[in-house]
Amino acid sequence: MTTRDWSTALALILHFALLELSPSQTNTEHRDMPRIMDEELLAHLPILSSSNADTFGVRGIDGDSLSERHRPLPVPRFQFRSWRELQRSTAVLVLVLVLVLVRVKVLAVLYDGGQHAKDQPLLLGTTENELGIRKWLEDQGHTLVTTSDKDDEGSTFDKELEDAEIIITTPFHPGYLTAERLARAKKLKLAVTAGIGSDHVDLNAANKTNGGITVAEVTGSNVVSVAEHVLMTILVLIRNFVPAHEQIEAGDWNVAHAAKQEFDLEGKVVGTVAVGRIGERVLRRLKPFDCKELLYFDYQPLSPEKEKEIGCRRVDTLEEMLAQCDIVTINCPLHEKTKGLFNKDLIAKMKKGSYLVNTARGAIVVKEDVAAALKSGHLAGYGGDVWDHQPAPKEHPLRTAKNNWGGGNAMVPHMSGTSLDAQIRYANGTKAIIDSYLSGRHDYKPEDLIVHQGDYATKAYGQREKK
Repeated sequence: MTTRDWSTALALILHFALLELSPSQTNTEHRDMPRIMDEELLAHLPILSSSNADTFGVRGIDGDSLSERHRPLPVPRFQFRSWRELQRSTAVLVLVLVLVLVRVKVLAVLYDGGQHAKDQPLLLGTTENELGIRKWLEDQGHTLVTTSDKDDEGSTFDKELEDAEIIITTPFHPGYLTAERLARAKKLKLAVTAGIGSDHVDLNAANKTNGGITVAEVTGSNVVSVAEHVLMTILVLIRNFVPAHEQIEAGDWNVAHAAKQEFDLEGKVVGTVAVGRIGERVLRRLKPFDCKELLYFDYQPLSPEKEKEIGCRRVDTLEEMLAQCDIVTINCPLHEKTKGLFNKDLIAKMKKGSYLVNTARGAIVVKEDVAAALKSGHLAGYGGDVWDHQPAPKEHPLRTAKNNWGGGNAMVPHMSGTSLDAQIRYANGTKAIIDSYLSGRHDYKPEDLIVHQGDYATKAYGQREKK
């Protein structure tokens, strides 16, 4: 039962139980009791402050009102001026106790924004701004614990997850819900990804945890943001933007150095690995650039009508597509079949001098193999915003990897899906998912569900078959 269910049920029980305890069936105060319970008591739920004590006639032993003495409920001793006061005050105190007992603890693992979050309140995905849900949760009597401390042994994440009923994580600073952590989360019922991509959760373990927890994400919240970032990264790479800008910052001026590895997007073959919500939007945004051909590889083809509208073509095998492409963009989820997919063997099947863009997940590529392919010149460029562990360690090879011309690196922090517009969308979506749980409706959007009731609700994470 949810908090609301318990509150309503207890109010009804007390409504009738206190009537039975009344000393006289003819007592005027007793005849007023149904009105008191319905109109006054229920209207003031939850009652958690001393200022409401006067409303119910509760006074301290010396006769002073609780609000005057600034004493919080409950207090050790009360005196009551009438039977009605006793009935009403008892009901209030029991309800307060029950509300505390059924209070839900929500744990959010977000990234620190520091002064930036103070300057920009739309940085909702930060520990400072907390997705805008703290007041909303606390007004309902729930608890929100927010932290960025998630990786080291004895982290705040590890300490707080054991009694959390809801855990919020984010792809941009993932709190990794491993099988070991899930085993210690004895009260966990709902794990929400504030954004898209729940590969930081052990989904197989989630299906077995506490009878099967629900893992949900805010589907569609940042697909536009990521698709735009993909297009930007493609242009940054093929126009050799980063080395050209670096020479300007250094006070240099060498057009030949900047232009020796600069190309047009027009006339190039571009392919996407997966053509889901993001991959399709990438292809649509590439259409006006008059590419020679737009290709995609996906287990599920687009409709012939969509293919014609976009001007794209499906390729039967990944290797066949890679051999044709000047530019490849990865837009598939991370799961068992895609982890380490782009290793040295697969990269060797790409066209020499081609570009690889990855805004999906860092672990889909083998970082050392990408760095080696850049250095040898087999890859002309690699760009994106995802890393196989986040935050990326300082010695991560893709921080400093260069092609044989000294450029070809367009890597940034994990930011493609967390534009301010996207943060508004995934904050609202996170709130909607949590509200669906707390209210007891459980009317989640089907497209938001990853695992639910002990089974997979989507094929996106490895095309697993349902039980």
